[in-house]
Amino acid sequence: MVEREVKIASSWEPLLRDEFVQPYFQLLREKVRSAYLGGRVFPHPSRMFRVFELCEPKDVRVVVLGQDPYHTPGVADGLAFSSFPKNPVPPSLENIYKEIETEFGCVCARTPDLTKWVEQGVFLMNASLTVEAGKANAHADIGWHEFTNAVIRIVSRECEHVVFLLWGNYARNKRSLIDASRHLVLESPHPSPLSAHKGFFGNEHFKAANEYLEKHGRGPIRWC
Repeated sequence: MVEREVKIASSWEPLLRDEFVQPYFQLLREKVRSAYLGGRVFPHPSRMFRVFELCEPKDVRVVVLGQDPYHTPGVADGLAFSSFPKNPVPPSLENIYKEIETEFGCVCARTPDLTKWVEQGVFLMNASLTVEAGKANAHADIGWHEFTNAVIRIVSRECEHVVFLLWGNYARNKRSLIDASRHLVLESPHPSPLSAHKGFFGNEHFKAANEYLEKHGRGPIRWC
């Protein structure tokens, strides 16, 4: 990894310290560093851990799991489903907005930038934090999944009353990492245009998430 450019909130450090010293993470660090030096990798290294920079553990209220960063140049901003403000809204995010509008009867501003969600405690984490240009899921087997699986376990163990939104089989396979007796786990098909009509539309996850958070005194997310 390009350590001098990586930033995380200091409150994550004691929780992640045991992972950072594991042999798999040392190997992952070398593989990521070599990838950045040897080709085009996204996001920019300064944004690799951006979700950990913007959202402290105590503030995590909702976890949304993506697969990996967008592999098109200029798109990945370090947050799952999100992109830079100047870009078009990605198709999956467009479907997310449509579902939110249906549930709440609101109109969502069509911004690709989901920073405001993360600042409210929506932890938008991809299973792989880097990707090679033009090659979706290219870094799935270099060690990221071991790390992000550990992050899911840490959130499940250390945080109270979190809503986990698992969209698509890729995310739904993470269910076993979550203590469902302490958190709310919601599953549905992915919001991708290829699958949204198979059950993402109409899942009412955003309303259910807010109802759960309010019930447990954590306050609702302003989705739109």
